[in-house]
Amino acid sequence: MLFMCMFLAIGMHAQNIRGAWEVYTTTDSDEKLHSVVIFADGYQVITTYNATTGAFISSNGGTWSLVGDTMTEMVEFHTDYPERVGSKVQFKVAITDSTLQIVGNPTKLTRIDNGTPGKLQGAWLMSGRVRDGKTQTRDTSRPRKTMKILSGTRFQWIAYNTATKEFKGTGGGTYTTIGGTYTENIEFFSKDDSKVNRSLAFTYELIDGAWHHSGISSKGNPIYEIWSVRE
Repeated sequence: MLFMCMFLAIGMHAQNIRGAWEVYTTTDSDEKLHSVVIFADGYQVITTYNATTGAFISSNGGTWSLVGDTMTEMVEFHTDYPERVGSKVQFKVAITDSTLQIVGNPTKLTRIDNGTPGKLQGAWLMSGRVRDGKTQTRDTSRPRKTMKILSGTRFQWIAYNTATKEFKGTGGGTYTTIGGTYTENIEFFSKDDSKVNRSLAFTYELIDGAWHHSGISSKGNPIYEIWSVRE
């Protein structure tokens, strides 16, 4: 696929790339694909899925840094090429307020949002759960991670293991934060296409910098999760 290895980390200035970008393409079999890139400070993800059915196709991402106009990414997960986990990718980019392009590649992405309203914009790691009134913490430095990346309007969670290079699963789409309610509108879900087009509403609040998130999961089970900002 054209976008499997593209746009791993992009930007001319960090403040310009924050947010989400997208491009639609059509395959030889007339399938319409939607590729979305979400950028948070230091972390990013690109995912491609069927724009009509929501069927998941691919995802990859990791950390990024910028020196001049050269972007460097350390790959943390890759559905199609797990052997690339732990490796670096570099390329030059061109960016305007509304478009994003790898130098030498004709394909352009267009901006979805710039990270605002951004109450939850950023990269988060699952750091705990509350069960039966008891908080169970998780060591976020372990190679097995569940990360959630949000722009101003888009979200994606990714479960993976940097040591074994395994990709465990992902899902994403659009989200809103209204009052104390965080709502996810699912556009793709790697493990179960039947979850596509569902909306899930959760109660949320930020406590001492941690995101407390509670409600009913996509499996229909009650959850109370704690997410910490990824440094």
